[in-house]
Amino acid sequence: MCILKRFGAIVILLFSTLLIMAGCFNGSPEEKVHKILEKTADKESEFNQHQEPLNNLEKKEQEQYEKIIKLGMDDYKQIVEISDEATKNLDQREEIIDKEQSSMQSSKEEFDKIDVQIGKIEDEKVKKEATEMKKVMAERYDTYDKLYEAYQESLAYDRELYELFKKEDLKMDELQGQIKKINTSYEKVLKTNKQFNALTEKSNQKKESFYDSSGIEKADSTKE
Repeated sequence: MCILKRFGAIVILLFSTLLIMAGCFNGSPEEKVHKILEKTADKESEFNQHQEPLNNLEKKEQEQYEKIIKLGMDDYKQIVEISDEATKNLDQREEIIDKEQSSMQSSKEEFDKIDVQIGKIEDEKVKKEATEMKKVMAERYDTYDKLYEAYQESLAYDRELYELFKKEDLKMDELQGQIKKINTSYEKVLKTNKQFNALTEKSNQKKESFYDSSGIEKADSTKE
């Protein structure tokens, strides 16, 4: 029987916290863009808080799955019990990713305010850097939406699997077909997650370029 592959929790890099900008930018569009970016990062903070518990639940569910496939139909009662436990695990994971999605949506709503301020930037080089940054960040939010949908789909297929395990007349080809759907779904999750992480890194690089061109300086980590 095919063994399911499970993938780690989504990894996201929080944006760096910045110092107060130089006085010449006080109240400027550049400063307002900076403040918007800080707020988007703050609203994503809950996202990171959920990564460890989500990862732990994924590992636990993998263990539950492996226990089931090692049991024979003579252990049907135990199979049902473990399947019910795994379904509760899926409920917990769904609750977590729904909270993550809410956090990302709040961040995106804040991010959408950036267009007006970018349009007010007078320096063409700075405006170009800000525009490129905005484009990459927008793609990152769109990719997260796809990741959320893919993860939801994988949870739905997992639910179907544990219901199948509870069938006393379960056929091997039926089980194998479901496992194939699940593995295909998780491959999609992994691929989209990889894209999301790459865009997070690229977004941070574009932010750095914007800060450099606009004269915004980050905190000196060596200072007390």
